[in-house]
Amino acid sequence: MGEIHHADHGWITPAVSYFVACLGSFVALRSARWALVSQGRTRANWLLFAATSLGAGIWSMHFIAMLGFSVSGVDITYRPGLTVLSLVVAIVVVGVGLFTVGYSRRPVLSLLAGGLTTGLGVAAMHYLGMAAMVLPGHVHYDRTTVGLSIGIAVFAATAALWAALNIRGTLAVLAAAPVMGVAVCAMHYTGMSALSVELDFSQSTQGGVMALEFIFPLGVGLGCYVFFGALAFAVSPSKNVTQPLVVGHAAPLAARRR
Repeated sequence: MGEIHHADHGWITPAVSYFVACLGSFVALRSARWALVSQGRTRANWLLFAATSLGAGIWSMHFIAMLGFSVSGVDITYRPGLTVLSLVVAIVVVGVGLFTVGYSRRPVLSLLAGGLTTGLGVAAMHYLGMAAMVLPGHVHYDRTTVGLSIGIAVFAATAALWAALNIRGTLAVLAAAPVMGVAVCAMHYTGMSALSVELDFSQSTQGGVMALEFIFPLGVGLGCYVFFGALAFAVSPSKNVTQPLVVGHAAPLAARRR
């Protein structure tokens, strides 16, 4: 069995990946909040931005953390096709969950359905990303731990959607984003703890690309998208208020009819 290291560069990759998860969560929460008080195309645009930010944040968190993953004595590369597919899956399934909550008139059912869909999609993103690894050996997973990681993903996704519906103040969002970041990282490292590698140097390692040649530039690009996107609408007031959307007061939701 290969000796596995989850933080080959010390605290740097876990810390940076956690920060990216928090940033994506914060932008997504604020965007989803403004979607709920918007109509028509504006609501759809806010939800799309929220889905892209959260999906890209989760994907970037995963692969930044993977930069610190290693197996003693072997080089790990990644298949570009599966890697990009995992990003698409992350954004699409998060979008399905957010649009379910954003347009449904049954908040409880939509919250449960959206949380389940999004959580399963986040787990699929994680294990697709792991399937993209190319190394001389066979990867095995402990089924119980995999099930636990999926449960954490569903819980984290449901909590994120609940936060989008209920959290109103900027300080509350600032408090919720790190909690969501912890949940996302907990899912990742729980899934990683299920992993074991049986080395087999007769296995082909063709078709893979080094992470620093492909994943790192893509992750940096996505991180810049989320960061500068946040700055862009942070300083842009809405039509109804003069304060910035991110740092100003949260948008008030209309009272629900009983």
